[in-house]
Amino acid sequence: MPKIVFRDTSETIEGVEAVKEFLSRYGITYDNWGVDRLPEKLRKEYNLTEEEQQEIINAYREELEKLKKEKGYITEDIVVLSENTPNLEQLMAKFKREHHHTDDEVRFVVDGSGIFPVKIEGKIVEIHVGPGDLIVVPAGARHWFELDENRKIKCIRVFKTPAGWEAIYNENEKATMND
Repeated sequence: MPKIVFRDTSETIEGVEAVKEFLSRYGITYDNWGVDRLPEKLRKEYNLTEEEQQEIINAYREELEKLKKEKGYITEDIVVLSENTPNLEQLMAKFKREHHHTDDEVRFVVDGSGIFPVKIEGKIVEIHVGPGDLIVVPAGARHWFELDENRKIKCIRVFKTPAGWEAIYNENEKATMND
């Protein structure tokens, strides 16, 4: 179940509709597509072949095509973070730094869980996501990503261009997908 936590007060908002309604006020899209259509092996496996990755994407083809048409996205892929991810701590150090992108950050969680802290009206709002959750953080929104206590997440990412994924920490420092 999605949850929002306000870092300064620990106030929470829980539930699909309440989270969706709150985030929509700030241009952040939240939806829940569920994961019941995926075989358990595809949900739970973190060492995916290219064919298995494509199976996951194909299972959500209808939703992805609708999203791509509505927002102008052109491509998607799978990202996996777990204890088997090479250089996980180095990657997480980059993801945990406040940044923004010139493109929306689109993530559909297939398995695992994580936290997207986002700055909203000068306050830090943690968006907790898990299996079935879709989040679209708009271009320009200051945010970062943290793994939670489960230390793993598997997502479909959607892009307008791979270059739009560049993390812009400040005016002089950027990180790319391949860093």
